[in-house]
Amino acid sequence: MNNPLVSIIVPVYNVQNSVARCLESICAQTWKDIEVILVNDGSRDESFSICEQFREKDPRIVLVDKSNSGVSETRNCGMSLAKGKYVQFVDSDDYLDPDFTERLVTAAEANNADLVIAPYWMVIPANSSKATQALENLQENLGIDAEKKPDDIREYGFLPEGIYDRDTFALRLMEKPASFFYSVLWNKLYRRDILADHHLQFTSEVRWAEDLVFNLEYILYANVFVSISKAGYHYVQNPQSICHTQINLASIVQNKLQVFRYYKELYTKLGLYDQVQPQLYKFLTAFSENAYPSGSPQKIIMDMANRWGFGVLDASDKEKKHKTEPDA
Repeated sequence: MNNPLVSIIVPVYNVQNSVARCLESICAQTWKDIEVILVNDGSRDESFSICEQFREKDPRIVLVDKSNSGVSETRNCGMSLAKGKYVQFVDSDDYLDPDFTERLVTAAEANNADLVIAPYWMVIPANSSKATQALENLQENLGIDAEKKPDDIREYGFLPEGIYDRDTFALRLMEKPASFFYSVLWNKLYRRDILADHHLQFTSEVRWAEDLVFNLEYILYANVFVSISKAGYHYVQNPQSICHTQINLASIVQNKLQVFRYYKELYTKLGLYDQVQPQLYKFLTAFSENAYPSGSPQKIIMDMANRWGFGVLDASDKEKKHKTEPDA
């Protein structure tokens, strides 16, 4: 097997406490034929300086410094510079197992895959909650030696190992339409020629689901999907992220309906929309029902969806599905 180049794109923004760990894990990959494209999105801390130190040590690193414009434009900038056969995305507060890229590329080359997907590790830092942080600060101020608690690490993956065609992959996705496993970028490997030939870019139209929208558009042009069984990406939950700090009913409704439009467009083009319509209804309502037990967001979402002509289930079907299907 030839050793194809992999372009690893890392957007960087105010991550001085975690970016070194991230870059160390990338530079230590057993797959050596990589270019690491770091795009600093106007960081106001020492992130850029740390990236410069890594660039000086590793010639495979390309470092770009630009004014702040958001993660979508930052990733688009990285893609415009990529030269590899494959593209991999890594978030700058996460880290990789040493052989993760190699296992992705090996699966892609062996099966002529257009997309490779893998399980991932979710890392919940032991001091992630405000209560835990306050207790640790109090113990430190009192001179108490507190026992260091380990991080909570959980593995997630919803697709058995194997090779899938487009329709089968799309139907399996609809079993977990709101999952990180399918929606995020960082547990996947993409072919750069597909990205370039179809001018795929990230959109800032949706506030939290840029990754999902990108993946839905990519699926339309991919034919061979490979799932591998071993996790290798460590996603570190950040309690200060937008998803944790800026969720409210209005934004939930807006984001759900925007994403629904992209889902409907993809599955209509695939000729699968009628088949997945019940799952899409469940996707629209499950998150809001979990967050707001009163159920009022469900009615708001469905009323707005029908008003905007999205063609969701009629009232009788909605009631029947609500009674027979469990919440996501």
